[in-house]
Amino acid sequence: MKKIRFLLLGACMVFAATAAKAADYPSRPIRLIVPFPPGGITDIMSRAVAARLSASLGEPIVVDNRAGASGVIGAGLASRAAPDGYTLMMGNISTLGINSAIIKDMPYDPVKSFTPVSMVAIQPLIVAVSPGTPAKNMAELVALAKSKPGGLFYGTSGTSYQLVTEAFNSAMGIKMVHVPYKGSSPAIEALLANQINVMFDPFSTLYGQVRAGKVRGLALTTKKRLSVAPELPTVSETVLPNFDASSWQGIVAPAGTPKPIVDKLNAAITKILKTDEVQRQFAKQGVEASPSTPEEFGAYIASERKRWQDVANTVGIKPQ
Repeated sequence: MKKIRFLLLGACMVFAATAAKAADYPSRPIRLIVPFPPGGITDIMSRAVAARLSASLGEPIVVDNRAGASGVIGAGLASRAAPDGYTLMMGNISTLGINSAIIKDMPYDPVKSFTPVSMVAIQPLIVAVSPGTPAKNMAELVALAKSKPGGLFYGTSGTSYQLVTEAFNSAMGIKMVHVPYKGSSPAIEALLANQINVMFDPFSTLYGQVRAGKVRGLALTTKKRLSVAPELPTVSETVLPNFDASSWQGIVAPAGTPKPIVDKLNAAITKILKTDEVQRQFAKQGVEASPSTPEEFGAYIASERKRWQDVANTVGIKPQ
């Protein structure tokens, strides 16, 4: 009986200490690791949230870009940080959903190495073709690809967009050849120069070229159209019913971060993402602010990880 009372007393003391830390949190600057270069959509979302989160919590949020290896370098660094709430990471579809399916010997596990805090944003990809590619809609693109097996080339700025494109290839029974690039900018330059035929890339990075008439936008990869680009149909409504693939971002902390701290961060982030100001700012870039509970975000990460692992298995992509 004494042992039970001792254990209960110990548990109560731990809970009280954790609660006290959460009440005082934060008391110094917080580092938000962004595992991609400045200027990309994950960086843009990170800085938009960081500025407002700093104002809400009363401490600086320092954005720390640690790019490399499709986000693996930054994510590995975040996974090894102390689980005290002072290191966070803006994860995305690559770091938390796809990398484990195509990269061998990763230094972190997308599920076990992190504690989910909140989803932040979801946005569609645009399917666009080069000026010299004759397809004017998705049906014509599919017909062109079927008439030239292996004769069309698609570029990607990251492994996540490769798997999305390969999922489309597999579902449509076509074969387009992958050409990898180190970022959206060189891939878009190749598209403009007719060095590649097709790109699946985030709306925020590619729509400016579509709007300027420099490349031809054919469709969006989400099920719903965007109010800022109503002229673009969706893949789902044109050639492949129920096709749905998104670029997404969300904040995680190292595994073991105390729940009261996670809950405090979640409450602040949710409040920020629900403001009209942030929703309007995101919408201009074709991005939907998407707050969630930690549990909902954790379930989403697990489902995305399984989904893209299944795609990799189907199309024969093995970890390298």
